[in-house]
Amino acid sequence: MSVMTDHIPVVETPRLRLRAPKMDDLAPLTAFYATDRSHMVGGPQDERNVHRMMLSTIGSWALKGHGMWHIADKDTDEMLGSAGIIFAPGWHEPELGWSVFAGAEGRGIAFEAAQAARKYAAQNLGHDGVISYIAPSNTRSATLATRLGAVLEREDTFLDAPVHVYRHPKGAI
Repeated sequence: MSVMTDHIPVVETPRLRLRAPKMDDLAPLTAFYATDRSHMVGGPQDERNVHRMMLSTIGSWALKGHGMWHIADKDTDEMLGSAGIIFAPGWHEPELGWSVFAGAEGRGIAFEAAQAARKYAAQNLGHDGVISYIAPSNTRSATLATRLGAVLEREDTFLDAPVHVYRHPKGAI
């Protein structure tokens, strides 16, 4: 029996494939969430919670028609991180989010994936001019948001933590 994920679109870039989660992703995702590196995206988490997160990702696409993709190398299908749209209870509006594993950092993977996710969201979901919540200490994500053309709109509190809210430009496809 295979998981039905046909409702999750696949987005391709020159080097990447944004795709649905699959069970082979559990080990690398659990390894990522076992590190302090994951603290900006809800970690650390154990394997059981990571598995729930994968199911939640599939459920978001099924129930809402949007969500996070797993970023995979186009040639090897190795999972490199996640990118996509989050709009759950507690969010003020749709957010473009991203994270990449340590081995994918510094190679333009997050930029390429976030740009593709943002373009898909604008063209297919009506989510144009989205925001990104970024922790004030997360200078790498702030730099990436700026590189994507987003501007710091305001300081706020989100999920009981201070954040910087970056606004992505409309029509940035």
